[in-house]
Amino acid sequence: MKVAILGSGAVGGYFGAKLARTGQDVTFIARGAHLEAIRSQGLTVKSATLGDFHVRAAAESDTAKVGPVDLAMVSVKAYDNATALPMLTPMIGPDTVVLTLQNGVDSVNEVAAVVGERQVLGGTTYVATALEGPGLIVQTGVHRSIIFGEVFGDCGRITPRVQAIADIFAAADIQVTPVADARVPIWDKFVYLVAFSGFTGAARLSIGHIWKFPQVQEMFYATSREIAAIAQAEGVTISANRFETLKEYMDHIPFSTRSSLLIDLEQGKRIEVEALQGAAVRRAQQLGVPVPITATLYAVLKAWESGPVKS
Repeated sequence: MKVAILGSGAVGGYFGAKLARTGQDVTFIARGAHLEAIRSQGLTVKSATLGDFHVRAAAESDTAKVGPVDLAMVSVKAYDNATALPMLTPMIGPDTVVLTLQNGVDSVNEVAAVVGERQVLGGTTYVATALEGPGLIVQTGVHRSIIFGEVFGDCGRITPRVQAIADIFAAADIQVTPVADARVPIWDKFVYLVAFSGFTGAARLSIGHIWKFPQVQEMFYATSREIAAIAQAEGVTISANRFETLKEYMDHIPFSTRSSLLIDLEQGKRIEVEALQGAAVRRAQQLGVPVPITATLYAVLKAWESGPVKS
């Protein structure tokens, strides 16, 4: 399968490397020093638990040089969509599938606006990786899951194209779950991520520092219930046991766990506040759903959207 990775950083680079390792025809879309490192040295993945590996694969900054692919995976930060998503167009053929793994709930519609609904699959991922240098991705833990499926016309069944991609992922040692309706796992993650990124980002602390306070736990779960209410108003049914699995996860979460939003804040980078808290607030306003805690987190984090606040 000919695969293009649009956004070859910590997440896209990791899954692209897994696919390239098993012989798939992968092209990484990258830029700058990372692009040059992949071209000259290849891409290295280091994992203390799963073992290190190294791959060589094509890398381009100009997608016109790639041409049509079978699968394009989108994993750029959501705030880059305005400039990144048009790069998909030269890679789209009649049977190209575009799988977006971006944070938030807006991505599938934003991708569809560029390539058309028929081409788009939606998904989410759980993986702990970091781009620690040009051409170097470091994985912590063992999670490497992708949950995905249809989100538009064929939503409601696992289609042959979803199953075919899932089989390729599984052969690459990716923990894959094909689903009939990808909106469910996307919103399941949103229920967690808006609260987790919001509280760790607003506090500027890893979760362990704040989770010891009952008030934080109460407000955290209340935030998640706000997001679940938005999903219900939109006609999306989240997993029936979502709050049980969320509590189980939060009860055992490592003390030092940080959200990617907090990591970006600490590194002076832009943050995905608009794709997370902002998207939730806008949808809630349109639907008449009260989200006072989410709105407060949004207000606190908004000033940091573009990076460090200059005095």
